[in-house]
Amino acid sequence: MVQIMIACAMVVILCIVSSNVLYKLGVPTLLIFLALGMLFGSDAIGGVYFDSYEIAQNVCSVGLVFIMFFGGFGTSWKTAKPVIVPSVLMSTLGTLITAGLVGVFCTLVFGIGWIEGMLIGSVVASTDAASVFAILRSRKLNLKGGLAPILEIESGSNDPVAYMMTIIFLSLLSGGEVSIPLMLAKQLIFGIGIGALLGKLTALVLRKVDFKIEGLYPIFVVAVGLLSYALAEWLGGNGYLSVYLTGFIVGNSKIKHKKSLMHFLDGISWLMQIMIFFCLGLLSFPSRFGTVILPALAISAFLIFVARPIATFGILSWFKFPVKQQIFISWVGLRGAAAIVFAIFAMTGDAVLQYDIFHIIFIVALISVSLQGTLLPTFAKKLDLVDDSTPVLKTFTDYEEEHNTQLLEYQVTQDSRILNKTLLEADIPEGVLVVMIKRDKEIIVPNGSTMILLGDILVLSGIDEEMLDM
Repeated sequence: MVQIMIACAMVVILCIVSSNVLYKLGVPTLLIFLALGMLFGSDAIGGVYFDSYEIAQNVCSVGLVFIMFFGGFGTSWKTAKPVIVPSVLMSTLGTLITAGLVGVFCTLVFGIGWIEGMLIGSVVASTDAASVFAILRSRKLNLKGGLAPILEIESGSNDPVAYMMTIIFLSLLSGGEVSIPLMLAKQLIFGIGIGALLGKLTALVLRKVDFKIEGLYPIFVVAVGLLSYALAEWLGGNGYLSVYLTGFIVGNSKIKHKKSLMHFLDGISWLMQIMIFFCLGLLSFPSRFGTVILPALAISAFLIFVARPIATFGILSWFKFPVKQQIFISWVGLRGAAAIVFAIFAMTGDAVLQYDIFHIIFIVALISVSLQGTLLPTFAKKLDLVDDSTPVLKTFTDYEEEHNTQLLEYQVTQDSRILNKTLLEADIPEGVLVVMIKRDKEIIVPNGSTMILLGDILVLSGIDEEMLDM
């Protein structure tokens, strides 16, 4: 047991240190962790033999729960709202179009059954934006035209769609009697219902309940994320859709300790990515690449140059997006960890497969990250989509508007709408921070449960026009 602990700790440290060095060169973290896993494998210098798809599936399933929860938690509704319609269409209809085109391609070119072809298309249909933003951050490239929120929402919400299709075609391929309408209904109803219900309840608890010990808040949120996924899956719903929606609702609610929760979830998400990517790399056998390299190359080429562009232009053209932006969004549709994890689900099912789907998708992801990821900064610059006036990239949780702030004293009167409310209940504008409260001769450092009383003087830091609406 001690040896296992030492090995795990050394692997995590090595992943972090190596990624920190290569991050500056623009190498995607996904590629780094996968490569390290492969180096530790039995086909490389590590000599560790690991071929259990069942263990890998369990490990990766738990990891994806935290990644999906943090993806929802870190999505700003305020920033996403202006582009929500095209973004959701890209994550749903776009994923369906991509899966369908790849499925037809595999069926016609490789001569396999249409169900297995659609299974491959479903597995590889979701995009992975983590690598995209790692490259953009490392090169300090900020995107123009609101491209960041579109990529964020699409990548964060298309995994549940790909997962749902994967489960459907796996069920069909296993030979059992499957009612697709019933399965779809259960996936959506329980996925959305449980996710929304737990999200609202969690936000309410975090507003109303004082846990006394601050360290219990992240533990509570972690438990909610696991419950959201497991409960939806148990009832036949889409667990990843549920956990993403729960995270989204909680992250966009006024709750206590949101900043510390964001940092905690960010750290957990990175740990899960290290665990997943390394595990997937360890599970792969480069000696088997030769048998699947040709179909993998064919799928990669079709996906990059045909399926993804058709899906992107077919949807975004209706919203009058400039051609340059559509080309860029099409190019950055990288395949990543989720696609490989869904391939593991295919390998552990009861279906009899003609091809080694895991290694095919593994190579597709490697090609996607290596080729598209490497050329991504070049594409952004060539298409004139880089905002050089802003040195810090604003994507995911980096969305922060730059305004000049000042301190202002505000006295609570009988007519104040925030009178006799707690800070959480007062619905104070998001850009305003209550630094302290002067009450008679007492100075109070407030928290979410602090009651605002008549005569209180609130010392505010924020935006002038927002301060006036109190």
